Amino acid sequence: MHDFRSIDNLDRSLRCFLRIAQLGSVSKAADDLGQSQSSLSKQLNTLEQSLGQVLFTRTGRGVSLNDAGELLRQAIEPAYSRIDGAIHAMRQDHGINSGTVRLATVHTLSYYFMSDVAAAFMSSHPAVNLSLLGRSSPEVVALVANGKADVGFVYDSAVDCGGLVSHTLFDDQMCRISAKQEPFPNADLNHQALRLIGFPPHYALRRMIHSSGLHPEFVAEVETIDAMLRLVASGLGDCILPSRIPDSLLHEHNLHKYPIEQPSLHRRVVAILRADRDPQILTSRLLECALRTAQSL
Repeated sequence: MHDFRSIDNLDRSLRCFLRIAQLGSVSKAADDLGQSQSSLSKQLNTLEQSLGQVLFTRTGRGVSLNDAGELLRQAIEPAYSRIDGAIHAMRQDHGINSGTVRLATVHTLSYYFMSDVAAAFMSSHPAVNLSLLGRSSPEVVALVANGKADVGFVYDSAVDCGGLVSHTLFDDQMCRISAKQEPFPNADLNHQALRLIGFPPHYALRRMIHSSGLHPEFVAEVETIDAMLRLVASGLGDCILPSRIPDSLLHEHNLHKYPIEQPSLHRRVVAILRADRDPQILTSRLLECALRTAQSL
């Protein structure tokens, strides 16, 4: 029967030996391994006693391998390198089934895109924690740029940071949502007196409305879709949202959706990541789910 404690101790001693050999110093290896120098020296002495060989020559600057030590290093270093490489590959590509992915997204996408992406991702990664951060467009960009989110879903008009890379997801067309049922709705908003419930000025959708040449009266500002729809349902004003907002959600508030032909109100939704670092495997898989979901829209 194997004495697994002895095997574990031998493995630890051999790895410590390799680190000392790589750094040429017991004290440096101890710092690197988070051990005391005396503890590491004791492990080295135990290994040398078990082998019946001295492995290092002590020098003024540290230690260097002698012939026996060099023979041992050549024998075990490739094996440990292969073992560590295999474990790393399994964790990075095949064996990851836990962890956290931080996704920042603009609020509107949570109503018609994010649920499908999350469902597809979590079905194949049930033990992964998907942390969703609903924010405005500038905030999503800042979270990804600062490394506080792994990936962001945002409108391309908001991405003005050179340190990010973007992947196109889909294009969105806007619509007008009203509490009034209009048999013959006017799809040209250019010459209409619009009373709107809108997002605050720093939101991309609000900026898009202004840049289109429209000059509506914003009678209220809110930061959530739910609050916006409740105010529209009260008759306070209309709102402009993506046409992919589910009809079932509008029916809950007895609201009606009308197309917009003029001016052209559309946006491109993109996924953004930091350009200066390779994404973790879970982040890459989440992005793959998002791209597949976007293709099915």
